[in-house]
Amino acid sequence: MLIVIEHLEPELSKWLLIEYKHAAQIARGNLLITNVCDKNEVAILEKIARTRCESASQLFPRAIVLDPSSTELLSPSDKEISDVFVIGGILGDHPPRGRTKVLLTSKFSNPVARSLGDGQYSIDGAVYVTYKVVFEGLRLSDIPYVDGVKILSRKGFFEHEIYLPFRYPLIDGKPLIHPELLDYLKGRIVVDEQRLLNKEE
Repeated sequence: MLIVIEHLEPELSKWLLIEYKHAAQIARGNLLITNVCDKNEVAILEKIARTRCESASQLFPRAIVLDPSSTELLSPSDKEISDVFVIGGILGDHPPRGRTKVLLTSKFSNPVARSLGDGQYSIDGAVYVTYKVVFEGLRLSDIPYVDGVKILSRKGFFEHEIYLPFRYPLIDGKPLIHPELLDYLKGRIVVDEQRLLNKEE
């Protein structure tokens, strides 16, 4: 079986790259990233997973698409329908704008879509849940999660709160967020604050 991420953002941002790298670790060699045609992005992503320039809809027309707008939930029995599961490489919007359906599901002539529930997962979170369901046979109801995560960052006398309004799987009671992403988010807000202070001076 194979998990596919269809790269759909206009550029490969640092945040996106961190989630892709984490997804590759979670999928344990069973990950392919499609719709990657830019030579620089290919060079970067080939270090973490296989890539293809073609869309998943061209390579795997009978794949199951993980689309939050679907009314049917992913289940272990879906591996009897297809052995390829496609996830949109899209950084989430809040509230969701239904971009998976527009940018991914609509590419398939006869799409078979499933959802992971009524929440919006991060890319690596969606890969984790999909892996647990189709590779390990868990039901969605067996996978604990939390909606919304607060990240605190302190710099000197200033304390910042970053809120991620997405659904995250829980592992040992903790949300599945790669430590590199936490470091990136905390560092980013410090940089932005310093730029603001410099402008005010």
